[in-house]
Amino acid sequence: MAQETTTVSFERALPSSPAKMTYEAFLARADENIWAEWVDGEVLVLMSASAEHQDLADFLTALLRFFTEAHQSGTVRSAPFQMKTGPDLPGREPDILFVAREHLDRLKHVYLDGPADLVVEIVSPESRSRDRGTKFYEYEQGGVREYWLLDPVRRQAEFHGLGADGIYRFLEVDRNGIAA
Repeated sequence: MAQETTTVSFERALPSSPAKMTYEAFLARADENIWAEWVDGEVLVLMSASAEHQDLADFLTALLRFFTEAHQSGTVRSAPFQMKTGPDLPGREPDILFVAREHLDRLKHVYLDGPADLVVEIVSPESRSRDRGTKFYEYEQGGVREYWLLDPVRRQAEFHGLGADGIYRFLEVDRNGIAA
C-alpha cells in the first residue's frame, strides 16, 4: 500500500489485540474495513489513500481486469486484499495484484497464499522508502514475478521483472511502450 502507517488505529479497532500476533490471528481479527499489513507479528494500519492515488488505482484496476477477463489469463485484486508470499515474510496489502490462471489455487477467501504474478504499488511521499526499499526486497524474495512502481508525484513508472537468479531487473520500455 502506498499510504502512511500506524499501529494505534488497529489497537483501537480491535481493543484486546495483543502486541504481537500470528498471521492466522491477524487474518481472523481483521476485516475488510481495516486496511492493514502484518509485519514481523505486528499490525501496521494503513491510512486512507488520496483521491489522486485512488483514481489511479481504480483506473489501472479496471484496465487490468478488462484485459485479463478478455484473455481469460487470471484475476486482478485491489486493496484491501492481503498477499503472504512466504512463511517468514510479511503479509502485505498491495494496491493492485494479478494472479495468473495457473496460480489461481493460491487465492484464498481473504488473502493470496503465495506470490502474485504482478504487484503494483502507487507511491506516495510517505510510502516511498517502504515501496522502493522494504517491499521491493520482500516481493523479490517472495517470488513476485513483476513489480511495478507508479509515482504520480515524480510522474514516473518503474517496471521490475524477476530474473532466473531471483533478482529483480529493471525492465526497459521500448518505443511502443512495451516493457521487456
